[in-house]
Amino acid sequence: MERRNFIKTAKAGYIVISLLLVLMGIVLAVDPDVSAAVIGRISGTVLLAFGVFKLIGYYSKDLYRLAFQHDLALGIFIMIIGTVVIIKPADVLNFICITLGLFTLVDALLKVQTAVDSRRFGLQKWWLIMSAAVVSGIVGILLVFRPSESVGVLMTLLGIAMMLEGVLNLVTVLTAVKLGERKTIETEFAE
Repeated sequence: MERRNFIKTAKAGYIVISLLLVLMGIVLAVDPDVSAAVIGRISGTVLLAFGVFKLIGYYSKDLYRLAFQHDLALGIFIMIIGTVVIIKPADVLNFICITLGLFTLVDALLKVQTAVDSRRFGLQKWWLIMSAAVVSGIVGILLVFRPSESVGVLMTLLGIAMMLEGVLNLVTVLTAVKLGERKTIETEFAE
């Protein structure tokens, strides 16, 4: 697959998976009584797909190489989480909360770095990435430390974390992935 198609595939995959995360998050936040087994299977499948698109993104070599720079390790990590969640969907609420909370926190911290790098590249909407990363990171911390053991509260918090993770990735891919030619950037820096 040529480089430009690789980037388009990664970008489209990110957008679709991000929107699915937002939708799943809304469902969980609005109806926290949804079966943990059903949520586990759906979440596991979405996480596996997201991991695949993260790997595609990592190897796509977009113009700035900002949005996908950490996606090799994160893609593999998400695929492992997705597999565990699919294999044991009903027994995973605590596992999902801690793991997704840690993932959300780590991804938010890496997106802070992406925002800083985006600002250095002169991308005007770097602050959108930064804002989404800070909010997402706070919810990730809450999910790890679970302020309540109530299943309803945990499912709602899990839904909010999924929504914010989807929004964070959507904002990042829409603002920091460019399809132009790399030599243009290298020429500008050489001058």
